[in-house]
Amino acid sequence: MTQTSTHIPTLETDRLILRAPSISDFEPLCAFYDSERARYVGGQMDREKVWRHLALEAGHWNLMGYGRWTLVEKSSEQPCGMVGLWNPEGWPEPEIGWDLFDGFGGKGYATEAALAARSFAYDVLGWQTVISLIAPENHASRSVAQRMGAAQDGVFSHVRFGDVEVWRHMAPADIENGGMEAYA
Repeated sequence: MTQTSTHIPTLETDRLILRAPSISDFEPLCAFYDSERARYVGGQMDREKVWRHLALEAGHWNLMGYGRWTLVEKSSEQPCGMVGLWNPEGWPEPEIGWDLFDGFGGKGYATEAALAARSFAYDVLGWQTVISLIAPENHASRSVAQRMGAAQDGVFSHVRFGDVEVWRHMAPADIENGGMEAYA
């Protein structure tokens, strides 16, 4: 028997822990995908589909060597969302994406976690560019991208999600030379 295992690093910010997806995330993910908050990431899902989605999140790490982390709020030790690097079939290029669970929006967590994920992409994986795909009506995510210094860079037509805005994040050299992240 051959076993496949991928090390998923744990990242830490001032207020958050970004850890590997685990079975303990199933119920919080079920609540997220049963809520209106899921409207920009494919919509509501039943428990069976959420189970498959959790397996997909963990499997992306094995297939690609990177993926999305579960966000844990340090002060409460509660899962509060997911953030990370994503490049499934059909995507134009690698993406940083974020989802916050109910009750955790408006605290700056998405920006804080997405900046950590972007630093991982640039500093550890050696990426030189990354995008975020955002529904035009998702004003909260557009604000996160803007706070990160990303700029709108066209539109991508996706079979399932329709037309989404492409937000391009600053290259590592631009950040090092005093880009907006230097002041975040």
